[in-house]
Amino acid sequence: MAVDLVSVVEEWTTRITALAWALFLFTWSVGWALRGAPLPFARVKRVGSSLVEDSVWAAFWLAVGMTVFKVVTYIASLIAQGLGF
Repeated sequence: MAVDLVSVVEEWTTRITALAWALFLFTWSVGWALRGAPLPFARVKRVGSSLVEDSVWAAFWLAVGMTVFKVVTYIASLIAQGLGF
C-alpha cells in the first residue's frame, strides 16, 4: 500500500514540475519578447522586464521545491521499504 502511495507522489511531483517548468519557459519567453520588442511604449517594456524577473524567481523556487519534493519522496520510499510495504 505505501509503495503505491510513493509511486503516486512521484508521478504527481513529476507532472506538476514539468508543467511548472513549461510555464516558466513560456513566461520567460514572453517577457523577453516584450522587453526586446521595438515598441515605443515604455510600459510594455517594463512589463516584459517584470515578467523576466518574476520567471527567474519562479525558476529558483521551483528548483528548491523540486529538490524538497524529491527528498521527501526518497525518505518516504526508505520508510516504506523499512516497514516492508
